[in-house]
Amino acid sequence: MPVDPEKRLRIAGRIARELRDGYFVNLGIGLPTLVANLVPPGIEVVLQSENGMLGVGPYPRAGEEDPDLINAGKETVTEIPGTSFFSSADSFAMIRGGHIDMAVMGAMEVAENGDLANWVIPGKMLKGMGGGMDLVAAAQRLYIAMEHTTREGKPKIVHRCRLPLTGAGVVDYIVTEKAFIRVAPEGLIVEELMPGETLASVQSATEAKLIQGPGVRG
Repeated sequence: MPVDPEKRLRIAGRIARELRDGYFVNLGIGLPTLVANLVPPGIEVVLQSENGMLGVGPYPRAGEEDPDLINAGKETVTEIPGTSFFSSADSFAMIRGGHIDMAVMGAMEVAENGDLANWVIPGKMLKGMGGGMDLVAAAQRLYIAMEHTTREGKPKIVHRCRLPLTGAGVVDYIVTEKAFIRVAPEGLIVEELMPGETLASVQSATEAKLIQGPGVRG
């Protein structure tokens, strides 16, 4: 099934509403990077990229790409006034020091206890999980931006992750094209439904049990 651009923008747009003035934010590879183009007016955030850049701007316009100006996912980006560059070691010191207010990452699986699997499918060639383990361990709050099911229609929000973990109990919020979900000690609480969804329709696409939030109608 092809990727639905509108669905991805809906997810990134909902994530962007979580940004707060003054936040230092790290956007993971893929869908999370769309948030950079959707920062609400009047909100000033500083986007950090672990390859050594503080002050990542929106994607460049066609024909204005600078091949030397890239994010951690090797996508061309832009800089903004005040952008600074530094070593990858300094970048990870910022992350490990707890200076990232919010990280947004994709996921292959998220469990009802907040476990995250997002770096490898057993048998697939991959050299390592990259900076994900640092971000999940040290960012102040972790948002997962992902499509609700796999391309085969299988749930990605599960009882327990079957894939190798990136981090245990690290996820704070899950945002999909179907719902905004908070990971709480008592379980997964649906805080918002996306347009056209009901609690039952979201539950039917979810392996883990969902809890109806106080502002959600069934």
